[in-house]
Amino acid sequence: MSARPAAVLVHDWLTGMRGGEKVLEALGARFPHAPIYTLFHFPGSVSAAIEAHPIRTSALQHAPGLRRHYRYYLPLFPRAIERLRLPETDLVVSSSHCVAKGVVPPPGARHVCYCHTPVRYAWDQQAVYFPRKGGVAERLRSLLLARLRRWDVASVGRVDAFLANSRFVADRIRRFYGREAAVVAPPVDVGFFTPGREERAPFALCVSALSPYKRVELAIAACERLRMDLRVVGEGPDRGRLERLAGPGVAFLGRVDAETLRSLYRRATCFVQPGVEDFGIASVEAIACGCPVVACGEGGVRDIVEDGRNGRLYHGEGGVAALADAIDAVRAEHFESGDLSRSVQRFSAERFGEALTSHLRV
Repeated sequence: MSARPAAVLVHDWLTGMRGGEKVLEALGARFPHAPIYTLFHFPGSVSAAIEAHPIRTSALQHAPGLRRHYRYYLPLFPRAIERLRLPETDLVVSSSHCVAKGVVPPPGARHVCYCHTPVRYAWDQQAVYFPRKGGVAERLRSLLLARLRRWDVASVGRVDAFLANSRFVADRIRRFYGREAAVVAPPVDVGFFTPGREERAPFALCVSALSPYKRVELAIAACERLRMDLRVVGEGPDRGRLERLAGPGVAFLGRVDAETLRSLYRRATCFVQPGVEDFGIASVEAIACGCPVVACGEGGVRDIVEDGRNGRLYHGEGGVAALADAIDAVRAEHFESGDLSRSVQRFSAERFGEALTSHLRV
């Protein structure tokens, strides 16, 4: 008989290393023997540190066409997460941006949810993810999302305590779930992402999942207006559309390794974040490397960027023109790499671990 785990970790799905998976990796370091329960896992898609844990998946793991079309299975996610059978334990920690918070904890276990965000496309960003087209498909999607919202609220009672990655997300948890959340910023490897000796080059950098809500098209248009090169790191379903919009000054680099990414941060004139992010780990990485950030002044980035100190914030309503003006302002200023790096040391993995321990009380 296997030993009773001190903690069990729950994550929505394991298909790539993004911000949520970096948090899961840090949670795994805090609980090195904890099993990870998830809807589905594509082996090799996440870090070796995560895959060193026992990984338990739902029945969706064997769904037809899952690797290419897992988003189409969204209506089945709530039931699948509820049917996960967690072992007896004292503590369940869910890492949730979709349905992980709705897991049913075993009797007597305390459930702490680290909430990256309430489900964006079910709540206030439905129009960004699903532009209105009318017809039967849209009506069916609206019904499915309304059903997901009802389940999302009904499952809130399974969580004993919420942690949010930013003040912005804590406010969303308050509005949609009626619950308070302590803010614990996610960990960033500020020991690896540091200023270097590379010369700055005249290009802007965008590091992002290529999804519609990231608004990468605004970065493309602003840089083209300024006749400035743009390099885009990341993959996603929006890549084809963005490539069709882009001119010759835009380079899509896809996924890159950590050393290449660090070099890009060290050489870029500025890092551009045109979408409203729940937090913005890439912005912290950029600043840690001495690269100033230009970002839409909404969302979690307000916990990171101090206007004029380590970047520029612009009003999102101003669109491309406002973004281009902010990039131009950063190009005209002088930022000391060391000053920028020091401004984000509070987001270190060590401080995340200390804050996490205090809130988990174990």
